[in-house]
Amino acid sequence: MGADTTFDPVAEHEETRAALDAAIPRLAQLLRDAPALDAASGVPVWTVGDVGTHLMAAYLAYTAAATGDESVVPGGVLRPGDRPLIERITAMNALSVGLLGGDERARLGDFVAERGEAFLRLTEGLAPDAPVAALWYGRELTLATVTGLMLSETLVHGLDIARGAGLPWLIRPDEARLVLGQSMPTMMSSTLDTAKARGVGIAFDLAIKGGPRLAVVVDDGAMTVTRDAAPRAYDCRITAAPAAFLLVAFRRTPVWKAVARGQMWAGGRRPWLARRLGELIATP
Repeated sequence: MGADTTFDPVAEHEETRAALDAAIPRLAQLLRDAPALDAASGVPVWTVGDVGTHLMAAYLAYTAAATGDESVVPGGVLRPGDRPLIERITAMNALSVGLLGGDERARLGDFVAERGEAFLRLTEGLAPDAPVAALWYGRELTLATVTGLMLSETLVHGLDIARGAGLPWLIRPDEARLVLGQSMPTMMSSTLDTAKARGVGIAFDLAIKGGPRLAVVVDDGAMTVTRDAAPRAYDCRITAAPAAFLLVAFRRTPVWKAVARGQMWAGGRRPWLARRLGELIATP
């Protein structure tokens, strides 16, 4: 697998910002059109209104982290801690859904639009490799990663809202590719289940149709994810349509369904190892 010399991190970051700028109004309108905010959503334990409130809190938290201005965030949302990453994310998620009451939730579409637009406005002109201290992740991220995470939150939780509201929601291949290229290399390694990965040695060639291409190497409790890596031997190659892989990665679509639809398949020397990749990634 040769390195892709055409990848331009600055240009792709701007494309991600543009995709987020286009997705936020769609999300806001989806929330305004939702017939019942107390209806069950695509997240089993949350209502449609819970998902919208969580998104507003996520937008606030990412804006505060990217700008260093925690005054825009209600106390406790950026709660630091030394617990495992999945526990910290779970705790922050639980805190986020309680930020808005019933009357305030009636304006969720407006709140989400305002907070999303604020993130884009306040980070305009910053370099994609600008450091972002995301306390709840327990590590420093880049602005490019954070912008990709903002887009993934918008797209995936937009689907959760749409499923609960009975409304359409489209995740375009180019949007999914941007999420996978900008945030996946960092977040896959961050969410590795180190206990399950102990003693495991597998090299995956993850080829997303139309790009990006990721070398995912698990080595005795650690994972490295490299975009457009130099040629090497792999145990398993996973080829996937971008939106399908995004939804499988976030547990919104089962692997078998993506395979049955011809959206994902495995090859290489040991294709049966493909199922291990999902098993090694922890989710809140």
